[in-house]
Amino acid sequence: MNQVRRWQRILILSLLLLSVLAPIVFVSNRLKSITSVDRGEFIEELSDITYKTDDLGLTAIEQDEEGLKEPKRILQDRDFNSVVSSNSSDKSNDTVHSNEGDKTTFLSEVDGGNNHKPKEEHAVVSQQATLSSDAKVKFSARDIQLNHKTEFRPPSGKSEKNTRVQLERATDERVKEIRDKIIQAKAYLNLALPGNNSQIVKELRVRTKELERAVGDATKDKYLPKSSPNRLKAMEVALYKVSRAFHNCPAIATKLQAMTYKTEEQVRAQKKQAAYLMQLAARTTPKGLHCLSMRLTTEYFTLDHEKRQLLQQSYNDPDLYHYVVFSDNVLACSVVVNSTISSSKEPQKIVFHVVTDSLNYPAISMWFLLNPGGRASIQILNIDEMNVLPLDHAELLMKQNSSDPRIISALNHARFYLPDIFPGLNKIVLFDHDVVVQRDLSRLWSLDMRGKVVGAVETCLEGEPSYRSMDTFINFSDAWVAQKFDPKACTWAFGMNLFDLQEWRRQELTSVYLEYFDLGVKRRLWKAGGLPLDWLTFFGKTLPLEKRWNVGGLGYESGVRASDIEEAAVIHYDGIMKPWLDIGIDKYKRYWNIHVPYHHPYLQRCNIHD
Repeated sequence: MNQVRRWQRILILSLLLLSVLAPIVFVSNRLKSITSVDRGEFIEELSDITYKTDDLGLTAIEQDEEGLKEPKRILQDRDFNSVVSSNSSDKSNDTVHSNEGDKTTFLSEVDGGNNHKPKEEHAVVSQQATLSSDAKVKFSARDIQLNHKTEFRPPSGKSEKNTRVQLERATDERVKEIRDKIIQAKAYLNLALPGNNSQIVKELRVRTKELERAVGDATKDKYLPKSSPNRLKAMEVALYKVSRAFHNCPAIATKLQAMTYKTEEQVRAQKKQAAYLMQLAARTTPKGLHCLSMRLTTEYFTLDHEKRQLLQQSYNDPDLYHYVVFSDNVLACSVVVNSTISSSKEPQKIVFHVVTDSLNYPAISMWFLLNPGGRASIQILNIDEMNVLPLDHAELLMKQNSSDPRIISALNHARFYLPDIFPGLNKIVLFDHDVVVQRDLSRLWSLDMRGKVVGAVETCLEGEPSYRSMDTFINFSDAWVAQKFDPKACTWAFGMNLFDLQEWRRQELTSVYLEYFDLGVKRRLWKAGGLPLDWLTFFGKTLPLEKRWNVGGLGYESGVRASDIEEAAVIHYDGIMKPWLDIGIDKYKRYWNIHVPYHHPYLQRCNIHD
């Protein structure tokens, strides 16, 4: 028994000894495997670090203190770009010695401005200059270690912001320089170089291709590859050779002028194409909205006849708050209804009339059957089934010489028949389908209209993003227009308007609209669309509202202030960049998106998301 325990003890001690000796043997073998070449590569890496620190222009400023102390070093990044440009992978021993001499000269220059310092300090400098190459490598590594320990305190206040702005402005300087060199090289290549300079031309083409590959689509210096500084230097050398071989400055200037003209022509063509594509995108229905409309239409025709009639009952109580929107867009009119009801203090008094055409009537009806307005009442009307429009109205709309379906749509002009569509109402608020309501609008119903027909926000203040002038949309060179209207009269905005239907009927303004419309068909009196006709039909019959009631400019780059948007009762995405389109402006979309039920199963199936 004792012998077994003794053998167990010996086995355990042997394993312990093996665990101690094995790492030692392994490390010693690894150290022996390191060759002189590996040591040389290690030293070369340290020499590269020495070059980088020299190029950074690290300055050592000695501090006057009691006794002789090691000077404190303060890092000053004079030119960071020079580090990259001077960092080459194939440095020779001669380059090492030259850099050592530069370091000696640099230290002597630092002390040169302080002749009053003791001689011991000069002795220290001279002693540093006579170190061996290995010692210099160690000295550089030590300097780097000290520099890493140096603490930098960021500037505070305005100086910090200014420094940050300067850095941001400088981030694309190298990219611009590279592109300028490429343009300069192409200018030389397009010229016939005299003499036998084919080798220079070949070299310049190679350098141009290398630089083009290096810059690529980069817009900031941080996206450039590490090899770009070396390639830029090679390009500069090639350009210098070419300039020596061909120095006909007038010919180069002429060529550059031709290239500038060609570039400007290309820019104009690109802008024209971009404007056309923007207009095309504005007229096109997104795939997701088309899918949503098709799914809702299909679902609508599966309903019983009784369920389809739920949204067709009439609401003619003049004591309620009546709102109307003309729309062929399911999601757009849904946002108008949802935002109005959610912002109201008395939603039970709201009656929303959604007027659409036969094509979109099933989809819009199905949407509001699935998403009722809570305590508010919603009525869906089909403009094609109402006998309010003239029989030849569609033909007249087609004569407006416009290919935009939004302009020649019957829904775009149906607002001029509001008294006929709602014969039992006295007042009504008209919304465009590209608005979002952010405040309670009940105060509108207590406004004294003072005999005016329409209440609207004026857009005649120059300098404002919403500024519009009469002569911009109306042809005042026509004698009839110039005699009847004032080109300096104040314009007003659509999007949210309060109409006194009783006064409208009394002044018979629908007949006035038809008269002006017929004149506009016979001769070009205004630009196509409904806005100029609104200004002429209701000329002198507008009650100005406070600006906060309707803030526009969210459908184009208008520069409208964020504070005005936040304080507005209604915001209007006038323009072609509607929030439901891909071309919509992102910073304005969020006001619209918060009223879209992206969690709805129909929207998810049609891939409609935020």
